[in-house]
Amino acid sequence: MKKFLIGFVVGSLIAFHLGMNFGRHRPILSNPYAEQVESVKERAGKVIESTKETIHEATEPARK
Repeated sequence: MKKFLIGFVVGSLIAFHLGMNFGRHRPILSNPYAEQVESVKERAGKVIESTKETIHEATEPARK
């Protein structure tokens, strides 16, 4: 019974990801989260740049 439940959980996870790709009309074995990863990378880059600017402005008076 334990092997059945483990197989069921693993199979469900694999089927879920394959089903997401199938539903979006993408290749079955591609990454279903590729678009979200790219958008997170873009937003993180913007946040890092704004943080660098803020830190630069905050430490500027100490330099003079």
